[in-house]
Amino acid sequence: MHSSSTPPNRATDYRVVLAVVSLGVLLSSLDLFIVNVALPDMAADLGGAQISGLSWVLNAYAIVFAALLVPAGRLGDRRSIRTTFLLGLVVFVVGSALCATAWDVGSLVLFRVLQAVGGALLTPASLGLVLAASPPSRRAAAVRLWVAFGGLGAALGPVLGGLLVEFGWRWVFLVNVPIGLAAVVVGLRTLPDPEGDGGRLPDLLGAALLVGAIASLVLGLVKGEGWGWSSARVLVAFALAAILAVAFVVSSARHHSPVVDPALLRAPNFAWMTGNAVLFNVAFGAMLLSVVLWAQNVWDWSALRTGLAIAPGPLMVPVVAALAGRLIGRIGAGPVIAAGGIVFGAGMLWWARAVTLTPDYVGGLLGGMVVSGIGVGLTLPTAFAAGTGGLPPQRFATGSAVLSMARQLGLAVGVAGLVAVLGSPTSPEATLDAFRHGWYATAVVAVLAGLVGATARITKPTVAQPESAIESAVA
Repeated sequence: MHSSSTPPNRATDYRVVLAVVSLGVLLSSLDLFIVNVALPDMAADLGGAQISGLSWVLNAYAIVFAALLVPAGRLGDRRSIRTTFLLGLVVFVVGSALCATAWDVGSLVLFRVLQAVGGALLTPASLGLVLAASPPSRRAAAVRLWVAFGGLGAALGPVLGGLLVEFGWRWVFLVNVPIGLAAVVVGLRTLPDPEGDGGRLPDLLGAALLVGAIASLVLGLVKGEGWGWSSARVLVAFALAAILAVAFVVSSARHHSPVVDPALLRAPNFAWMTGNAVLFNVAFGAMLLSVVLWAQNVWDWSALRTGLAIAPGPLMVPVVAALAGRLIGRIGAGPVIAAGGIVFGAGMLWWARAVTLTPDYVGGLLGGMVVSGIGVGLTLPTAFAAGTGGLPPQRFATGSAVLSMARQLGLAVGVAGLVAVLGSPTSPEATLDAFRHGWYATAVVAVLAGLVGATARITKPTVAQPESAIESAVA
């Protein structure tokens, strides 16, 4: 991402730039969460597709989006972050329109991949545009707003998805088209165009290896029950995932512009916070999909009612995140992250103990939803701050992208893991048992994520490091 102090070569109000790029970030972030509540309706409309197949609608987006974040940022830095952002927005809009025309699960997954490519192009370039257009005195506030719009997608996604599904699941994708096109038109006239650094190409082969490794792992998890956990196909999938992961590590070590720079792992907290990001989002992805499947498939709730039922959890996040900033100063970052993992796990145990086959929102889902939201608010902003706070200024953009990549990969593995744990129960009682096992497993992963982050410390910025970097991390 381009964060040079060179002024943009076009006069524009930084607030207009912030509005345009934040809209693009909101759309790409929203799409990670808005689709969850539409899955049951998609299954019914697309020939009764199984959840193991439909899970790729979520995972294909998350995997490709994650693997391309860092290379896309480097591509923007080479030439033009303005062009990269607008191209990404156009690709995202086209992918959204095609998703709305999907005729089966395979075509929908293919078009979701196109969406993910667009999202990966526009997201890192958007931060560079915000920094390029904002005066130095305004950069910290502008970056905090940029971060907030990314988080807003998680909060609004389930509710907006539920509302749109009332008109048909295809509207989940169609809504992106007019908003995205409006942003493109305004962006063409208002966005700055900082000069690129003309650097060398990023490690595109490494990105492809990472996609293949995670996709193979997810395939093995999702198909484990259907193919048999000891079957040749599942074992080959896991073996291929391991081989591709090793090849990715080798590529990262040798390439001049790797997807994950090994030097980042030596920065204070970074390696541990990357591990925390993967594990915590494994739990988060499993949690979100489980509540959607339970509410709609077991309790027969509508998508809208399900989205509203989920809303209290995300609404807790910004409130708790603000309080977490004060806690960090008193007890340190590590204990706050550890507490977040434990509290999130407690929310999953709440569901495992309180949820029954008889619909009961207040006595069943609500408590676990609120408690897990508190866990998210304690963990995510604190871990991001701890992971990026010790990075040198020239590594902040790349480090942030790597942490974001880790989060998306965790989401994909979490969805696949839940599908594997749930299996295909044949009775209501067996379904309840399967979900309880899923919630117990999710709690264990969340607590493990907290333990991984327990030793984190918030490091003070160096003299050369821009305050916007640290402030955006804590936002």
